[in-house]
Amino acid sequence: MSKKILSLLLAVISMTIIDGCTKLKEDILDESSVTGLTDKQQAEGIIAPVYAKLEDVFMHTNYFDLQEISTDEAILPFRGGTDWGDNGIYSQMHKHEVISSDVNVKNTWNHILIGISRAVTAINALPANKDANAKLFLAEARGMRAYYSLLTLDLFGLVFLKEDASETSKILRGEEAIAYIKSELLAIEPVLDNTTGPGRITKAAVYGLLARLHLNAAVYRDIYAGSFTFKTEDLDKTIEYCDKIISSGTYALSNDYFSLFNDNNHTNKELIFAVDQRADLNGHNRMAYFSISGDQFPLPAYPSANGTDGAAITPDFYRSWVNAYSVDPAIADPRFYKQNLFIPSDSCIPAAQFNIDRGILRGQQYGLLRVNGVFTKCSNGNMRIGKLFNVTRNKPALPVDFSEKIDYTIAGSDYSTGYRVEKYEFSKTSVSGRNFGEHDIIILRLADVYLMRAEAKLRKGDAAGALADVNIVRASRTATAPPPALTTMTADILFRERGFEFYWEMVRRTDMIRFGKYEGTWTEKTSTDPKKRIFPIPQTAIDGASNLPGYLVQNPSY
Repeated sequence: MSKKILSLLLAVISMTIIDGCTKLKEDILDESSVTGLTDKQQAEGIIAPVYAKLEDVFMHTNYFDLQEISTDEAILPFRGGTDWGDNGIYSQMHKHEVISSDVNVKNTWNHILIGISRAVTAINALPANKDANAKLFLAEARGMRAYYSLLTLDLFGLVFLKEDASETSKILRGEEAIAYIKSELLAIEPVLDNTTGPGRITKAAVYGLLARLHLNAAVYRDIYAGSFTFKTEDLDKTIEYCDKIISSGTYALSNDYFSLFNDNNHTNKELIFAVDQRADLNGHNRMAYFSISGDQFPLPAYPSANGTDGAAITPDFYRSWVNAYSVDPAIADPRFYKQNLFIPSDSCIPAAQFNIDRGILRGQQYGLLRVNGVFTKCSNGNMRIGKLFNVTRNKPALPVDFSEKIDYTIAGSDYSTGYRVEKYEFSKTSVSGRNFGEHDIIILRLADVYLMRAEAKLRKGDAAGALADVNIVRASRTATAPPPALTTMTADILFRERGFEFYWEMVRRTDMIRFGKYEGTWTEKTSTDPKKRIFPIPQTAIDGASNLPGYLVQNPSY
């Protein structure tokens, strides 16, 4: 989207901070507020807010919490007994003990439903607009409504069908919900092309979302099933839509895995659909600083831009890497780790050359040394690099030495427990260096298309075809030595491979449910209740619909 769309968005939406919580106050565009605007400006101003909600959904404490911390991939303990306690919501999420008043569940629900509401508003307003792009924007609004609906179906087991803002939504579940989302995506596909992505809905994004819908249809039809029945027609459709994307030649697998998550990833040819977070769109995700230490400072220009000692990977997920290879996974697989700092040989380096390591960070960490709020320098003016300690945590004798062990014990929840993830690059262009991230957050990329096709083939009995697709992705990461080709393919190997390729990308919960892994045990989680596969409808939403008896019913077990 253009800067012009952003300026119009900012004109109609103001942000107010009350009691530490961000609340949106929207000024509705009426005849007086749009006087003097062209049809083009009005059309752009109508579609922009529909996309703008994505960045709130994908905040690290919203969708990430639900999709990652509820799984065997991520854990967030009460750090040092003082940080990330938050009334136990992160431990409850990890242990599958979420309650209907969970603030992150509520915020995720609210942001998605606001996105749907904005899409409905745009769908009602755009048909009267005479701009040449109004028809395209209308299709995009319907596509975004379908995508937001796919999120509610996946997370909460329901979809809201609403064509007019004045109507009461109809609630759809199961087959009805699947059919509705599918029909919306198919209806808009002829109008779209592939020139406006990845920050907007394109033809390829529709194909990818349809493939994802069909692949998960067995789950959505019967969310609590003891085992899922994957229909041949769904698997065939998954393959068909993946084929369309792959054969288009529009997208390409990136040879450098971590470039997918760089500050400038908007132009990476592997991205198909993403949350546009470029600087001119006021991106504000925290994915880069969420996991790393409070004493890691990735940017020489920003002595206040540090990590927050948040989520770490579980020992269970780490062991899946170790068990897959006969050598250290950092050597075997370039997706695991990328070393940028070489200590002590570069212990004094120019600021422009300083980059922290990426991927899964283990052991003693090195970086910029800060004294009294200022980075220390060598005699030649270069930045001094050294061994890091938990100075910002008032534990100057405790090294920033990330351990495999992490749990909810006192020893297991200290500031340096757990291997950390620095997958997205710390922004080099941000106005603060910390709160703002200009990298697009990936929703769908080409590797996922290959692995969805592989899974559909495997579930149809074509293990050789599935193996070939997985090895295409593995072999593409040639910036360094790619991981070795696999020789066999099973459901467990494919599940493991999806973990290696998409860790920290907010697909893990959905994958675990589909592969029958979500009722397993890991770290502090022992619950085997299949009713925890979807989340509670926030109590505030149920209370708000109390004037319609029986309309919004809480999901079982909550």
